[in-house]
Amino acid sequence: MNPFSSMPPTWSESAVHAYQFGCPRCGAGISESEAVWINRRSPVYTEGHRRKWQEFYQCGECQTAWWAWSSDRPPTVWSGDSAAPEDITEDPFDF
Repeated sequence: MNPFSSMPPTWSESAVHAYQFGCPRCGAGISESEAVWINRRSPVYTEGHRRKWQEFYQCGECQTAWWAWSSDRPPTVWSGDSAAPEDITEDPFDF
């Protein structure tokens, strides 16, 4: 599955909104996800005119489909970025 596909995968239809960035059912993080899809077709613009997208994940542990806003994703150890997501001015999905 291409996470940047314009067509949503069927598993995303049952996704629930996760208010913490991880599986709302079992607590698994995104690195344990079996599949990922980013809804780039309908960005939302924040007060600071920044874009955010819905990121959909299918948990590899319990198979729950969930989504969260891209702006809620915490920085990773691989990014080397200690800034909070709202402090990041560069759009990582703008290519």
